[in-house]
Amino acid sequence: MFDDTNSSDTKILVLGVGNILYTDEGIGVRLVEKLEAEYQPSPNVELLDGGTLGTKLMDFIMRCDQLIVVDAVLGNDKPGSIYHFDGEELRKSLAFKNSLHQTDLLDTLVMCDLAGHRPNAVIVGMEPEDYQSMAVEITETCKARQDALVEAVINEVQKHGGTLTRRNA
Repeated sequence: MFDDTNSSDTKILVLGVGNILYTDEGIGVRLVEKLEAEYQPSPNVELLDGGTLGTKLMDFIMRCDQLIVVDAVLGNDKPGSIYHFDGEELRKSLAFKNSLHQTDLLDTLVMCDLAGHRPNAVIVGMEPEDYQSMAVEITETCKARQDALVEAVINEVQKHGGTLTRRNA
C-alpha cells in the first residue's frame, strides 16, 4: 500500500507479471522479488508480484498514477534483450501482443479507464530464452541480464519521482 507521508505526489506501481512455473515467463515476477529483497522503495513506490492475476489487479492499478509493468517480451531479438514501451510504442506493442501478458494488461487498462482512472503505463521487458519449459528458475542467459533489467526499472521509477535504494548487504 502506498504511504502518503513525505512522498512525491505520483504514486508508482512496479508490477511484475508472469508465470513462474515456466522458466523465463516469470521474468517480471522474479525481478520484483529481487527488488523487494535488495531495494527499499520510496513511500510513493509500491512493488507488486502480479503473477498471472490479470484483471484481478485492477484495484491495485487504479490506485496508482504511473504503472510500470515488468514482463517477458517477445521482440524477436536475442534472449536477454531489454525493451521499453510507452506512449505510441506501448499502443503498438499492445496491438501486436509482444508481451506474453499484454492481452490481460490491455483488458485491465480498458476496464480501469471505464471505471474512471487509467494510469499512465510503460512496459519494461526482457526477451526470454525459454518460456515453455516447466522450471521455476529463469535461464542463465536472463539471470545474467537481471541487473540490467533492474537498472532499467530504477531509471523508470526515478523518471516519475520515485526511488529504489539498495539496502545494505
